Amino acid sequence: MKSLRPTFPGGHQTPHCVDVRLFPEWQYGKCTLAKQETITVIEDLNELRTFDRIVHGGSLSAAARELGISLAVVSKRLSALERRLQVRLLNRSTRQASLTDEGRLFLQHCRHVLDAVEAAEAALEQRQDVVAGVLTLTAPNGFGRRHVVPAVRSFQRAHPGVRVHLSLRDEIVDVVGEGIELALRYGALDDSRLVARELAPNRRVLCASPDYLRERGVPRSLADLQQHDCIASGSPPVSHWRFAQGDGTVSVPLAATTLCDDGEAAQQLAVQGAGIARKSIWDVAEDLHAGRLVEVLADHVLATSPLSAVHGPGKQLAPRVRVFLEHLLRHLQGTVAWGYAVAGPSAHP
Repeated sequence: MKSLRPTFPGGHQTPHCVDVRLFPEWQYGKCTLAKQETITVIEDLNELRTFDRIVHGGSLSAAARELGISLAVVSKRLSALERRLQVRLLNRSTRQASLTDEGRLFLQHCRHVLDAVEAAEAALEQRQDVVAGVLTLTAPNGFGRRHVVPAVRSFQRAHPGVRVHLSLRDEIVDVVGEGIELALRYGALDDSRLVARELAPNRRVLCASPDYLRERGVPRSLADLQQHDCIASGSPPVSHWRFAQGDGTVSVPLAATTLCDDGEAAQQLAVQGAGIARKSIWDVAEDLHAGRLVEVLADHVLATSPLSAVHGPGKQLAPRVRVFLEHLLRHLQGTVAWGYAVAGPSAHP
């Protein structure tokens, strides 16, 4: 059974139903509505609104005109309400409707509920443009430390009313189950309940240190990767690298000599000559420009794994989430090397 929260009688809340808890005896004059504690569920607040408007207008037809619905719908809602309450609320005739004693008693409580709902709606409307509250956010480790943390700090300076709960981890997070408002992720969604907005293409390259390539040679084809030390990263580390081929992809198994669940560690291993690594261009652009790393097999395009902002079902985001997402986009466009052009020297056979 659904229930209402603090704003309403009994401490219960839901947008579509009211859990009305009656005292051992509801008295109105000589009328006793319930001999024992009763729990009645009003499944649709429209039933309460319709009942209130019938009383206000004096008839079912007047309520239908005011609400902009048919007389049949008004009658159906009233009948459903009376059926659930197991009492007759109105004496009806062709031209007018009058309250029964039970109806007068129920109307008092009905109007308390409707007033509370209107107050709650008004409070929410006032918050529509207020950027405040707790923003729960998760991002991959390396990308989060390098780019999300600075964006969070500048966002909080602009919006001091927002507190941020930031979790950096490379594994897939249960966005809905953990109550995450916004998750930054690479690759395709694995949960149809989620909504994703692509932020960047996240071009990836294969790269190795000049020392490694001088010692082991430059791979000439994808098959040559089997003869090289490869650094497999991810959480858990991947066993294959996928490359674009025509309209599809081809998967190349790795001869991995190093497994690493941290992207930054994999990058440092590559710089220090441990083997060939697959890295996002934003992550290794400086190393490529400085010559600490060299791109290999540049003619073979790795399958894309775009960076996306992911949130739970529903299109309506809280203002703090919507405004932070726009802030993050501006930050990334101005600071991150997403380009498709080669960011540094390439090794050619």
